[in-house]
Amino acid sequence: MYAQSAALRQYQNIGVQSGVFEASPHRLIQMLLEGGLSRIAQAKGAMQNQRYLLKGQLIGKALAIIAGLRDALNFDAGELAYRLDALYGYMATRLAEANRTNNARILDEVAQLLRNIKEGWDGITAA
Repeated sequence: MYAQSAALRQYQNIGVQSGVFEASPHRLIQMLLEGGLSRIAQAKGAMQNQRYLLKGQLIGKALAIIAGLRDALNFDAGELAYRLDALYGYMATRLAEANRTNNARILDEVAQLLRNIKEGWDGITAA
């Protein structure tokens, strides 16, 4: 049973990696946004189930994704990049607070902000 689940995880990792290698820059941002939303939802579930170590790990992954989104910003493109940078900074601060206080409402707040960004990004046609 363990070998089968390990094999499944490896297969999923390969699928994710090949998806990343084949993705356009536009799709990569979409994948980061989706991953951030997924980690926040998982962290909320872990928080509700009092699995605090897992919650911290998942919030850490969400923070890493937000850092990746910040790194991808093109500040030469104008003011929107600066506004997104400030918003990502705010999200990171709020995620750290949610982790410290075990406040699921903060996770909901950050998830909603990330969903709003994703909706806008999804509306952009990939070049």
